[in-house]
Amino acid sequence: MTGGMDGRAEDRGRVYQASGDQHITEHHHRGDESAGPGGPDSVRRPAVGRPPVVLRDRAEVLVRLRASVAAERGGEVYVLYGMGGCGKTAVAYTLFQLATEECGRAGLWVSASDRSSLRAGMLAVAADRGARDGELLAARGGLRPAADLVWQYLDSSAEPWLLVLDNADEPEILRDGSWLRTSPRGTVVVTTRRSAARWWPGAELQHIGVLPREDAARVLRDLAPHSGTQQEADRIAERLGRLPLALTLAGGFLSQQVLDPWSMETYERRLDEREGVELIDRGADPLSPQDPRHLVGLTWQLTLDAFEARGLPEATALLRLLARFSPEPLPLSLLDHGEIGGVLPRDRCETALRALLDQSLTELVDVGIRCAQSHGVLLDSVAAATPAEKVPPLDATAVRLLDAAVPAVPDAGPYEPRYRLLVPHVLALLRRGADPRMAADALAAATRLSVALHRTGDYQAAWETARTAADLGERRLDPDHRLVLGARSRAGRALFRLGRYAEAEQLLGRTRTVQEAALGADDPDTLDSGHGLHIVLGNLGRRDEAVALLRSTVAGRRRVLGADHPLTLRSRANLLVLLPAADVAVEDGGELLSLPEECTRILGPDHTVTLGARHNRAWTLYRLGRFDAAEEETRLVTEAYLRRFGPDYVVTLSARQLLSRILVARGHVAEGIEIMTDVLARRERSLGADHPFTVASRQRLGEFTSGRARPAGA
Repeated sequence: MTGGMDGRAEDRGRVYQASGDQHITEHHHRGDESAGPGGPDSVRRPAVGRPPVVLRDRAEVLVRLRASVAAERGGEVYVLYGMGGCGKTAVAYTLFQLATEECGRAGLWVSASDRSSLRAGMLAVAADRGARDGELLAARGGLRPAADLVWQYLDSSAEPWLLVLDNADEPEILRDGSWLRTSPRGTVVVTTRRSAARWWPGAELQHIGVLPREDAARVLRDLAPHSGTQQEADRIAERLGRLPLALTLAGGFLSQQVLDPWSMETYERRLDEREGVELIDRGADPLSPQDPRHLVGLTWQLTLDAFEARGLPEATALLRLLARFSPEPLPLSLLDHGEIGGVLPRDRCETALRALLDQSLTELVDVGIRCAQSHGVLLDSVAAATPAEKVPPLDATAVRLLDAAVPAVPDAGPYEPRYRLLVPHVLALLRRGADPRMAADALAAATRLSVALHRTGDYQAAWETARTAADLGERRLDPDHRLVLGARSRAGRALFRLGRYAEAEQLLGRTRTVQEAALGADDPDTLDSGHGLHIVLGNLGRRDEAVALLRSTVAGRRRVLGADHPLTLRSRANLLVLLPAADVAVEDGGELLSLPEECTRILGPDHTVTLGARHNRAWTLYRLGRFDAAEEETRLVTEAYLRRFGPDYVVTLSARQLLSRILVARGHVAEGIEIMTDVLARRERSLGADHPFTVASRQRLGEFTSGRARPAGA
């Protein structure tokens, strides 16, 4: 070195002068200067906002955890994971009380919500276990590994202990500092929203979910025993999704009212009036500092903020999209579609969904179809906090995704469970959306979904969907709006299939009258209602009215849609059923009996309309006494129906019932009785004992077995 001075200072460092060759570098290491000095006030008392009055429905979990703090047990790590507000901390608190009061353990409680809290808390644990001031000072100054010091004293503790690491929602900070370890002297319990097993190697994971209905209602009754009945508590508990945080806040609100105490009935009504998240959070203690984790309106915002900080805005976008839907299971296939690009890139959807799963913001459920499901209070909270400018593209994307999940022209087919799963989500969009254009698009999708349900034999769901969608659409649009009337018409069609003929006749008749006035007699929607109404009238025994209406529908569809349109051909095929057998031969210049061949030429041999036309011609052949031809046609149709729809589908059973009647007419009574017996059993299971179709099958079977079978055409 030379004889000159060579010194530098960093930040607030200083350069010292000395004789001789000297090179002095001074470094200053500091923590966050904005943070207050020192660590937590106590690690011997749980830092919880509102301890549970009574812990409900966690007995099984506590039995397992309690065994871990029994005498001579140690070396175990338990991770309690679940969505925010589900009561993970309450379980840990109850275990802490058991360990310290009944099992003679030293209880140690550390907040692991951030690096500084974790570090300060763990060093306080070391101090509690006997670490000397010099050792702690060296650890705080970075002169010795802090985590090693803590675990040195935990391992050498004279007392067995229970260590709770609460709110460890950033497991990276546990891993990076090697803070999470095991020790033969104690048990570690971690509470977290992070569910991925990769964060917790060697730990036993325990999911903490919502409460069963009975226990959820008891939480309300524990906190506000004089505010209402058990039944009212049950309803509120369901409305709050049985989420412990929401239940605690609701019970706290009811118990705190002084000037004008609310009953549970009033609280339930105000919840239904869409006060929702804001009302729930009014149950927080107004005199205590507001911890976001103790408010349903803020607790999940912590995670959304973390997504933004980590460069995962698509996770926030996906959760906001899910918040437009219902809290019921949502088929994952719905999200795997290009239309999701309206709110996040499709190739980032997988990453976003994994992030939500890891944070317990949604979960995978298998109901025969793989779905994602999020809690209702969470979705309400996220929806309420979504910036107004982001709502229109979210709603539009949600509608387009649902629209893409339903066939453009639903066809008849076997039961499709995926359709029923979509129902609550399209109705949720109609409930949430205030924009008329979005409401119209959602109502159109809901009506088409009702058609799909109807044509796959789920008539109850088809009716409920169409009826509810029409009611919701009427609030956003107009009672005489085309789409509202179309949904009402579909509800009427479903009522007929449910055997509720009188209600179907009234609804379809009323809807058709309004459609004629508002849209015109030849509008396709008016004609569709007319087609549905003629079927109801025919089954009510009002044949002349039915025939007149059907002829009018056929003529209108020919004018508007064309002679070769499937709907025109479908209406013409029904003339084969309604017209007297003798009139069929001269209808359309004698061409009606050859309609199935015309359908085959235009639509193909396996089209639903073609098969229906063959089925109806077989009925006419039976009435004409042409039993050989009727049996051949009916067997072909029945085989096609069985292949496409299965043995319980409505038209399959109708074709088999016709085959039974043909066989009896031909003298094959035993075979006919066997088929009719099976048809009756299947209709009783699928339609119910009192459905008109079931009653008709029972009457026919009675005639067959008694030898009183009526002649063909009767």
